[in-house]
Amino acid sequence: MEKTRNERFVILLVSLACIGLTVESAILGWEFWVPPLIIIGTISLWAMNILEKPDYSVRNIYYFAFTALTLFFYGVHETSFFDVSIVISLVMVAFSVLGHIYIMNITLVEYAAILCIQFTLAIRHKTVEFDMLNVSRIILHIVSVMIVYFCCVRFIREKLESIRSDREKDEQIEAFDEDMEDFLSNISHELRTPVNVVNGMSDLMLKRRAGYEAGVIKDAGIRLAHQIEDIQDYTECKRQKVILENEKYMSTSLVNDLVTSFRLMDNNRKLEMVVDLDPGVPSLLMGDVKKIHKILRHLVENGIKFTRQGGIFVRVYAEKSEDGVNLCLEVTDTGTGMDRRATQSVAEGMYQGNKKRNRSSGGIGLGLFIVYGFAHSMGGFVKIESDRKNGTLVRVTLPQKVADPAPCLSLSDSYSGDIIFYVRPDKYKVPRVRDFYRKMAASLASGIHVPLYSAERIKDIERFREKLDVKYIFTGQEEYEENPEYFDNLSKDGIVVAVSASPDFRSDKAGRVMVIPKPIYAYPVIRILNEGQKAEYTGLSEDAAKPALSGVRALVVDDEPMNLVVATGLFSDYEMIIDTADSGKEAIAKFRKNDYDIVFLDHMMPEMDGVEAMKRIRAEAADLKKDIIVVALTANAVSGAREMFMREGFDGFIAKPINTADFERVMLKILPGRGLVRGGDGS
Repeated sequence: MEKTRNERFVILLVSLACIGLTVESAILGWEFWVPPLIIIGTISLWAMNILEKPDYSVRNIYYFAFTALTLFFYGVHETSFFDVSIVISLVMVAFSVLGHIYIMNITLVEYAAILCIQFTLAIRHKTVEFDMLNVSRIILHIVSVMIVYFCCVRFIREKLESIRSDREKDEQIEAFDEDMEDFLSNISHELRTPVNVVNGMSDLMLKRRAGYEAGVIKDAGIRLAHQIEDIQDYTECKRQKVILENEKYMSTSLVNDLVTSFRLMDNNRKLEMVVDLDPGVPSLLMGDVKKIHKILRHLVENGIKFTRQGGIFVRVYAEKSEDGVNLCLEVTDTGTGMDRRATQSVAEGMYQGNKKRNRSSGGIGLGLFIVYGFAHSMGGFVKIESDRKNGTLVRVTLPQKVADPAPCLSLSDSYSGDIIFYVRPDKYKVPRVRDFYRKMAASLASGIHVPLYSAERIKDIERFREKLDVKYIFTGQEEYEENPEYFDNLSKDGIVVAVSASPDFRSDKAGRVMVIPKPIYAYPVIRILNEGQKAEYTGLSEDAAKPALSGVRALVVDDEPMNLVVATGLFSDYEMIIDTADSGKEAIAKFRKNDYDIVFLDHMMPEMDGVEAMKRIRAEAADLKKDIIVVALTANAVSGAREMFMREGFDGFIAKPINTADFERVMLKILPGRGLVRGGDGS
């Protein structure tokens, strides 16, 4: 940008000078054929600048050569004897911005040549009297030109020194960035490894019914793991070096992950969360689903932090675009809200609504900045609408490719009957929560093109039953508990009654009332509408397909003994046959002697890292004519780590602390022939 400005500045000055020279040449009757050439040359200057051809350095030479020739034409005329020094000085000053000392030197030499010609003409034609006054004027002009020359040369040298210094600083910054990447990788490994142990051991303790304390330890470990990730994500967003992954993902799975995360959050204020997933969202999209999940997590966590009562409304929908769809994520809360100044500061860095030491909102203030960073790196944008005490709405729009345009949710052809949505309006302390439920229900009904009837009293239900073919009734836990016998009897009469309730809710076993675990969202509703009372699993997390890994022989390699204990315990729950090694060399030795279906390799190990160990294991497998799957099991979760491992030749990547859902997803992908089992049925 600076080069362009300097180039145009020089061209402008030269153009103005050429216009003046053309006028003067015409007035004084100089050579008639020169002004047209000057005009053509001036036009060529602008043409080269606009077209940016040839290269910048070549254009600079052309600009100076044209100016030097024009200056020589002006200087050799007798009437320019005392003016040429002024013009020379102006040329030096103008061209000094281009930063070339050789131009100053050539200009000075040209000045000397013009002076020689002028003195020759003056002596021959006696046009100048060399008296004391004129001699002093000539000396003054020569000294002035020399001063301008030395000043311009000094300016250029200081400018070149500044450029060199800036270049060195840039190189130092680049070197620092590389060191920072290594630092992040190392700190990720060092911090995530003990966190992996804490989370893994607490999982094992919970499975052995260790009690409440183990759950508290696990919650703390998960929170610490998220904060480590947040620091890494913040650094990458701040440096604008976010590396995006591009993979297919199901839109329903994205919402399921959000719902599952909310169920695991500390919700001691009994906040409601309502999720409105538009059935028209394409079933299969392409993008960085992990970062999208983090965006949703940050938005929901912020909503929970600053909401004392009421709830959060999450809306997921898609708008068609030229290259696919714009995936829109909206999170609305009934919390404290922000003023305009706070809203503007969110995108500039860390922001916390409450910076007091005794704040209760928690967190380290990075969430919304990470949301902005991820959204911008994906080519999307973020909009915040908020008022003090009126809650906040955050809308994130992300361009996504479409892998399968089929709607993510749809009714089966066998569906029939009418639906009643029974909610008592006075049960909500915050009226907006009631509106959230109504919006979700209306959006779902509109998306699947079925009528939905709202009832606020039992009498309304009975009136609808007289007029309509009511086959489905959706209600809340409070409504059911007010009159359980009524709903149990309806369920026995063939009407599907589904209750949105907390995990500890229990209905009458004699009835056939179905339970939808809170928070309610579209997937379990569609399952019930499609399958009726046969829909045994109404929570996607409980119904998720799990890999059938019984009998899979696995070698787990890690230099940290506790990581081996954690991995062995977690993988054994899938009835896998586990062997362990604490180094790459031991892993290679065991691989030669035993048959394994899969090897899990830690990345950072002494003597031989995971990448080298993987390559040597693959070489051994080729010699032994074995097929082997190698998965990176590592605490290196900096952006781009997955792509790096896949480029090196790994078949899969699982970050530590090990997330069960991530583990199952990777195993389903790399072992497609192992079959699936239903979650919760134990088979």
